Order: sequence, then structure tokens, then C-alpha cells
Amino acid sequence: MRLRHLLTATTLVLALPVAAPAQIITLWNFNSPVPDNNTSTGTTAPAIGAGTASLIGGTTATFASGTVNGGSTDPAPSDNSGWNVTNFPTQGTGSGTAGVQFRVSTVGFSRIGVQWDQRHSNTASRFVQFQYSIDGVNFTALPTLFVGNAGDTWFNNRFVDLSGIAGVNNNPNFAFRIVSVFEPSTSAYRASNPASTYATTGTWRFDMVRVGVVPGPSSLLVFACGGLAPALTLLRRRRTA
Repeated sequence: MRLRHLLTATTLVLALPVAAPAQIITLWNFNSPVPDNNTSTGTTAPAIGAGTASLIGGTTATFASGTVNGGSTDPAPSDNSGWNVTNFPTQGTGSGTAGVQFRVSTVGFSRIGVQWDQRHSNTASRFVQFQYSIDGVNFTALPTLFVGNAGDTWFNNRFVDLSGIAGVNNNPNFAFRIVSVFEPSTSAYRASNPASTYATTGTWRFDMVRVGVVPGPSSLLVFACGGLAPALTLLRRRRTA
């Protein structure tokens, strides 16, 4: 990927290893392709690369602001939309089945990682599970859950390192899901806000969903530790050097 292309893409998120740039495969920022100063409009088409985004388990979605409540890491100065997902399963049913799904070909790439920003509403499920597939049909759940322990709050730069899973590499059928699950050791969902009760109308809002190459251990990785500004600064320095 050329440096010029990286600089003109306002959605750049992968940082730079010491020796060479890390590479974005696909990125969704959900913003309108042509800015219209309306965060209730947007698209599920990728801003960079190719892939598909869809809803699973009966969820529905609209577009909503990516800047409220602290906001996502999207560097767009305006027209920052997020994918606002709701209509989750009723209490005590459907754990691990409802949320969002993304499909991205990783052909030609290895050391894959996934990162995203996610806002929890007060009554949304507190516990989030990441599932991946190497055949596009069967999904494997990672054992560690993400926890949104506050309502109306963005949890940015959630990160999954799949570089140790050989089947994810060079795979035209790679897919992943982000789904709501019961509180561990129970058969019930727990609300994000401790003072609230779980509701099917609770919302998760997604932004800056990106699939890319995880650099080696000696590399600097904004992909894993967050922060777009350092990457842009380093790119500018290289361009002017």
C-alpha cells in the first residue's frame, strides 16, 4: 500500500512497525461515502478494502453518532457515524447468537488481527464474545470475554490477535462475529450499567472495525494499543524526509 494512499485515507488505524508499515486489509468506519453532515446516515460498505458486514440473530441496526459519550477513534472531523445495533434476544435466551458478522478474505496475508470500537448503552449486554471462522460456516468462540461495565460509554480499541491461528492466514473464507453472551457462570444477560436492567432494546454501537496484519514483537502497533495521531505523525515525517 502506497504511503500517499495511507495519508489520504482518514480511516488509517494500523501503525507502523520499525522497519515497514503494517497493512490494513479491510476497514469499516460506517460513515457516508460522501459526507453529508448527518450521522444518522452511513454505509456498511468498507472504507478500505473489501468485505461484508451483516446482522445475525435477529438484530436490527440504524446509523447514529460516533462522537457522543466520548466518541470512537474515528478521526473524521464531522459526519462520524456508527453502526447502532439493537433488538437482542430476550433475557435468558440465545447466548452467543446475536450481534454482528464480518467476512474478509485474508488471501495473501498472515498474522491477522481484528480491532474495533464499541459503545454500550445502559441496558445492553455487558459481556461480549468474539467468534471466528476459517470456513465461513462454523465459528469458534474465544474464551476471554470483553466486558462493558458502564453504560452510554465507548470501549475503544478492543483487539483480538489471531496471528497464532494458522487457519486464519491466506483464507478466502475468514469471518468473525461479535455477539452478546450471558454473564459467566449464569444463564442471564447482565446490563452494562450496574444500575440498569438488561433489555432487548439496549444498543451496541460499532465504529472503526478493522482487519489487518499484526507486526512482529519488535514493532510499534497502534493497532493493538490505540491512538491514530502517532501513526499519522510518523507518516508525515517519513513523507517529508
